Amino acid sequence: MNTAGADWAIALTRRSVLKQAKIRELTDAIGPISSETCLDIGGDNGAVSAILRSRGGRWASADLDDRNIASIREVVGGDVRAIEGSRLPFDSAAFDLVVIVDLLEHVRDDRELVRECARVLRPGGTLIVNVPHVKRRSLINAARHAVGLTDEWHGHLRPGYTVEGLHDLLAPEFRIERAHTYSRAFSETIDLVMNAVFEKLKGRSSPGEAGSKGPLVTSGDVARHGTAFRLLGVTYPFLYAFSCLDALMPFQSGYKLIVRARHVPSVRRAA
Repeated sequence: MNTAGADWAIALTRRSVLKQAKIRELTDAIGPISSETCLDIGGDNGAVSAILRSRGGRWASADLDDRNIASIREVVGGDVRAIEGSRLPFDSAAFDLVVIVDLLEHVRDDRELVRECARVLRPGGTLIVNVPHVKRRSLINAARHAVGLTDEWHGHLRPGYTVEGLHDLLAPEFRIERAHTYSRAFSETIDLVMNAVFEKLKGRSSPGEAGSKGPLVTSGDVARHGTAFRLLGVTYPFLYAFSCLDALMPFQSGYKLIVRARHVPSVRRAA
């Protein structure tokens, strides 16, 4: 790992309520790692890739967007490759674990990407998928759209998935072992405000390209807006405390969905 390059990305992640929640959910779903060969797909600016690598195993990364690939490469300095359409540039049965982080909603042919994950996984391998959870009639989503943070703005080709939708998408190559949602209204309110402020700082005036990864915080952004990010560090304890109010809504489904699935080769594939 490129330790110097990872510092800014990991520091920024530690100041994000939603990113910290995502990391906790991912590491819990993945479980212990020792000598496994692993692939993360959609590592954002590289922070997720770096943190997953710190847990052990041998890792490679892949992403759709040249900006993300460059940022991940800057942070981890390892094997980072471009996804061509839905095609993964790796050999068959190369990995024990594949982790898809907030990327499935950006892919035109998500079913083909799932088949590709099955191809590069060894029989019995594990697939972790983190995606937006579809919540219809959500006031927070309506507020996002009102300030311009639409699905199109973020490069989403679909608003997210339900557990049932992921079950249908992953079958028959995968069997879901566990699934749950996280990040409720208080955490999402923080995310809405922070994203709106960041977009204002960057001065974006047009949506991301269809299928792109949308907004990305890079080392250049941190350098240009250092005061704003330092302020974020000061306010983080208060933002975290506010996010803990999610516990007051135990029966509300979250805005993020994470599943752990097992690769179950079909009879035809096994033959």
